[in-house]
Amino acid sequence: MKTTYQIKSKSLQRMVEVDIYTPENLLGNETVNLLLVNDGQDLSQMELEANISALYQKWKIEPVIVVGIKAGEERLLEYGVAHRPDFKNRGSKADLYTQFVLQELLPFVEKQVGTAINGKKAFAGFSLGGLTAFDIAWNHSDVFDIAGVFSGSFWWRKKDLSDGYTEDDRILHEMLKETSAKQNLKFWLMTGTEDEKADRNRNFIIDSIDDTIDVIKELLKKGYKRPDDVFYYEMVGGKHDVPTWGKAFPKFLEWAFAK
Repeated sequence: MKTTYQIKSKSLQRMVEVDIYTPENLLGNETVNLLLVNDGQDLSQMELEANISALYQKWKIEPVIVVGIKAGEERLLEYGVAHRPDFKNRGSKADLYTQFVLQELLPFVEKQVGTAINGKKAFAGFSLGGLTAFDIAWNHSDVFDIAGVFSGSFWWRKKDLSDGYTEDDRILHEMLKETSAKQNLKFWLMTGTEDEKADRNRNFIIDSIDDTIDVIKELLKKGYKRPDDVFYYEMVGGKHDVPTWGKAFPKFLEWAFAK
């Protein structure tokens, strides 16, 4: 069941619209999980309700409350890596967005659903929303258990390509190197083989795949293991679009909230 709410955010100084999808017929003794999704406006095109319903009917997943956070007009400022804007100063409000999620959204959701969220808490997103979900989950692993990233903008960088850019200018990779591992966190990362055409280092592998693989390498250096902690899904023919992410989404749900 989908309900739409408006939250008046102090952190962001704007109204934030969220869609909350709640499982029906809960008895009260289940394990109930929570999934926050950036760019929640895309979920309706993904037939989320039908997909979740099919997974429930096949007893594939535990109950999960899904919260689609719709992006606002300042998406390019609010999404990103907190306290580390990119070379165009995009992401300069990512710390305020993080504050909104932790201090305003989570308490609001707990209050609205009236059910104890006693299972896992996951944060997912697409493209730049995926980068943001990863950043928030990584830096708040006391709150989140899982990060789900679909075609993540792991290219996010401090320097323009024409400005002497090197791979060390990638912001999220740098953050991973500089922070310690969050042992209880798990990661589900997805790219499509047709995510883009760009190939900065001309190694015949598109950048979105290269950048994602390099995130995985950083995680493995921190002691995470594949496939238990880090699951990577490369969709053949997958594009940087909602239909591709919609196809991948049930696979993520099944991995994250398996019965």
